Amino acid sequence: MKTFEQLKSLIDKEIENINLPQQPQNFYQPVKYILSFGGKRIRPVFTLMACDMFGGDIALAVKPAIGLEIFHNFTLLHDDIMDNSSLRRGKQTVNKKWNDNIAILSGDGMAFIASQYIFAAPTNVVSQVGDVYFKTALEVCEGQQYDMDFETRSNVSENEYVEMIRLKTAVLPAACLKIGAIIAGVDNEVADKLYQAGINIGLAFQLQDDMLDVYSDEKTLGKPIGGDIEENKKTFMLISAINRYGDKEKFLEIINNKSLSRQQKYDIVREIYDKLGIRRLAQEKIDFYFNNTYNIIDTLDTNTTELRKFIDKIYKRDR
Repeated sequence: MKTFEQLKSLIDKEIENINLPQQPQNFYQPVKYILSFGGKRIRPVFTLMACDMFGGDIALAVKPAIGLEIFHNFTLLHDDIMDNSSLRRGKQTVNKKWNDNIAILSGDGMAFIASQYIFAAPTNVVSQVGDVYFKTALEVCEGQQYDMDFETRSNVSENEYVEMIRLKTAVLPAACLKIGAIIAGVDNEVADKLYQAGINIGLAFQLQDDMLDVYSDEKTLGKPIGGDIEENKKTFMLISAINRYGDKEKFLEIINNKSLSRQQKYDIVREIYDKLGIRRLAQEKIDFYFNNTYNIIDTLDTNTTELRKFIDKIYKRDR
């Protein structure tokens, strides 16, 4: 089996060699720009790794894998517009380097480019791959809408939050694993097991993101920390704090206090998290989903060594 490093190198080279038109410049240049950021490439590597571990020809999975990575970056581009973000992976976001309108249109283009790559899947499975992709794309949009809806609600439950991140974040790595397995020719039961493993990885991954936004630093993370706190994002951590704080109304007054600077609000909320043990609760939840993932992988009748190493790497990430 190929290692994570080998597969990531393959993906990086393929993306670097994507041949996009030169004109119109303000349409294609932002696409090239965001794809040049690099990143972890978790999703396309999952696709190739799932194909490889079941004896499939990874050359047949490369284009769909690239398409899934382009789709992922398209969602990030539009997320940055909706969140008015200025940094992504330590670089200026497309909406700030150009403007919102260009970012919207270039993002739309990326969605279609992604589809072109995904539908380059082998003809015998292209219909299955397409079904998984379109279902996933719609679910990601549903999750984003729930995320936006939660911004104006103070009574979001932990279960509602988990369902939101399942849709917004977890279904994509799940789809990547399933599509790789489908291209390898596995049966539906095995493909579905990999999908469930991906769901658990995705849930854990988002909870890690929530925690890193509070407990990391800008240099490591590649963007300012405390963004979720500043925007009152209904993360697992904030929801847990609201539910465990003695005076819920007082806590809501604190986070809705417009007179606080970003740093003041961050310091106050982080101190509350520390007192309530919210970081520990989040870590327990992260551990739960990773353990679920390992338990599912244990049921697969194939060599899962490289997949386990890859998941270990995600488990230990600091950015």
